[in-house]
Amino acid sequence: MEMIKWCMKLKNGIELAEPNDNLCKAYIQKAETALSAALALKGNKEWEVSSSYYAMYFSLYAVMSKIGVKCENHSCTIAFMKEFLSGKFKKVDSYFLKKAMQARVDMQYYSNKGIDDEFYQKMMKDAPIFLVECKEIINSIKQEEINQIRNKLEKIKEEFNKNSK
Repeated sequence: MEMIKWCMKLKNGIELAEPNDNLCKAYIQKAETALSAALALKGNKEWEVSSSYYAMYFSLYAVMSKIGVKCENHSCTIAFMKEFLSGKFKKVDSYFLKKAMQARVDMQYYSNKGIDDEFYQKMMKDAPIFLVECKEIINSIKQEEINQIRNKLEKIKEEFNKNSK
């Protein structure tokens, strides 16, 4: 929970917003486009990894848009998933997404770093599965669950505001 508190203090960190089905659909479309790009870039490992990561990230962000949470920090977005969506995802999913984020960074920003073939293959196989899981969450999440998440975040925000005075 400490990471969530830190993320809520960050500029462009975790914030409550209005739940937005249109934005949710737009991020699902972005995820699908990223997956298509990964397929089109077959053989270009750097961009396959980047596109596959963004397919998963945009899928998760679609879920967050459905709930009414925004965040421009990728690590905080993954922390939100781990803390508030643990009942919707498998435990390994947040770890996998964090590792995929690091793989994208390593592939794009460092010419001397790469990722092992086994993880690369897993990313290519699991990115479409993650998108499907996110679509299922979007279609099945109940308003009561959304309210519980939002209320919990609101309490953290209130506690932060009270302690900063």
